[in-house]
Amino acid sequence: MHDGPSARELIEAVKNFIDKSAAPQLTGHAAFHARVASNALATVLRELEIRPTAEAEEKARLERLLGTSGESANQLNALLCEAIRSGRMNLSTEGLLPHLKSTTIAQLSVDQPGYSGLKTAAR
Repeated sequence: MHDGPSARELIEAVKNFIDKSAAPQLTGHAAFHARVASNALATVLRELEIRPTAEAEEKARLERLLGTSGESANQLNALLCEAIRSGRMNLSTEGLLPHLKSTTIAQLSVDQPGYSGLKTAAR
């Protein structure tokens, strides 16, 4: 069995190199691009950590909300959008607002964990 580094370990190694070795020696435009690269790698690490659970939880909420199963999360989201667009569901629909809030919090946790309202929203 191959016992090489995991994707997480490889990404962490590259991020560490950028943050500790390369970026401190850079200035101007190159330093900016090093920060962008480091931030992109941090997002990938959060994706690996958070996304699988968040997507499973979202799919389970959608199945409860829509009363259906056997569909992909993308298909369920399309059904939800159609239900909202047609007026069959709105913010007074039981479970819709908590679902939307939970989905948004999960997405922000990956994309923008430093967002000022995230901690407040997560309560």
